[in-house]
Amino acid sequence: MTLYILFESSIGYAIFEKLEMEEIAQTAEEVQKVIINVQAFSKLVKLKSMIKFSSPDEALENMNFIKEGLIHPTLINFLENNLSIYNKKGFQLGVVDNKLATEIHDKLGYSCRGSGYINEIVRGIRLHMEKLLSNQDMKKAQLGLGHAYSRSKVKFDVNKADNMIIQSISLQDQLEKDLNTFGMRAKEWYGWHFPELIKLVSDNYLYSQVCSFIQDKKSLSDNNIDALADIVSDEDLARKIVQAARSSMGLEISGIDTKMINSFTSQVVKLHQFKQKLSEYLNSKMHIIAPNLTAVIGEQVGARLIAYAGSLRNLAKFPASTVQILGAEKSLFRALRSKKNTPKYGLIFQSSFISRAFSKNKGRIARNLANKCSMASRIDAFRKNPSDAFGNKFKDQLEQRLVFLKKGVAPQKNIEAMQEAIQKDEQIQLEKQKKMKKQQKFEEIEENQNQKQKQKKQKKQKKQIQIENQNENQMKII
Repeated sequence: MTLYILFESSIGYAIFEKLEMEEIAQTAEEVQKVIINVQAFSKLVKLKSMIKFSSPDEALENMNFIKEGLIHPTLINFLENNLSIYNKKGFQLGVVDNKLATEIHDKLGYSCRGSGYINEIVRGIRLHMEKLLSNQDMKKAQLGLGHAYSRSKVKFDVNKADNMIIQSISLQDQLEKDLNTFGMRAKEWYGWHFPELIKLVSDNYLYSQVCSFIQDKKSLSDNNIDALADIVSDEDLARKIVQAARSSMGLEISGIDTKMINSFTSQVVKLHQFKQKLSEYLNSKMHIIAPNLTAVIGEQVGARLIAYAGSLRNLAKFPASTVQILGAEKSLFRALRSKKNTPKYGLIFQSSFISRAFSKNKGRIARNLANKCSMASRIDAFRKNPSDAFGNKFKDQLEQRLVFLKKGVAPQKNIEAMQEAIQKDEQIQLEKQKKMKKQQKFEEIEENQNQKQKQKKQKKQKKQIQIENQNENQMKII
């Protein structure tokens, strides 16, 4: 039986025929030895036919098809033109990718073969393909196709912009850890000078602000009470701080020490302010990119789910059972090894729905919440312009589920709830279209006005130039 081998490359498709010779490489180990030598390997395979891609776009399209395990029309035509003349039972087609092999077998009926022996032959073809295909532009084609594929993937990620959410929530978590460490360091450092302040002001952010304001406790007086009250938002607390500074048991510090502590606490205050801005930025991004997931579980927990999954699309691919225990993998496998009860929730434990439920109902609410989060993430990931209509309705259903578990009141049917959500979503989309039309009209009016102003200016300039030319001519005549 004749063996043909399909080879996919950056320049096109090729079919090689394996030469039936008993003395040359009949096993995978023998092929590995033959691969090293080009002359010996050229006796093992022979190029039968080849088709080149007409453009880089066609090469990228075929690559995406192969990546998904699908067969492109170009490959179908190539195989039919070269293999249809033979009896289907008289040959085998060697294909490396198992998904592609099953697709070819289902659509064309060819007997496909894939094993270590075929993989070694393809590896040899890839190693010596410039000589076997007699093509000198192979490296340029590989480089161009690699850049095009990477560019297409980056563009896809940028359109959803969920990478900004992942980086923001990661930075926010890191800032929280660092600010806690810096706050404790500031209390320990400044506490040698003013130890009574630690008990009066416990919050790290307020403590850093107060430290940068006071600097040296000797400078505090009744005149500073109003300014201190603005910082701590409490006049009585400001008076207590001034009184404590007068009777403080702390050590005296030099001017250099005061400057260093002040510079450190001012940096801590700036980091706190940046963290607040970052939180506002993250909330606005979540409402734009994942409005339904945000409506169901909130900005912070939703961002953590996206970051843990890797992207919004990855989160949408997870089933509800995976979303439920996302973040609790260690306890899950520990429970499976010890044959104990598995965890009921992971990251979604931070949601208010689980904290409001009774202990016996937490597992039920967690399953329901994971189900709604999974559906909300799919709507956000696979819809072009998602609104929060479905997310708000999912949230209402969770509230009704809580009431049902506590009081036994029957919740609204899912069909009715989804019909209401669809109607609300249609209204939101219509409002968005109206706003877009208004903006376009407003922009067109502004452009027309700018063009008219430019034309008026040009006319004035032309008239001035004509008047100047006339004056010059009159002066010449005189």
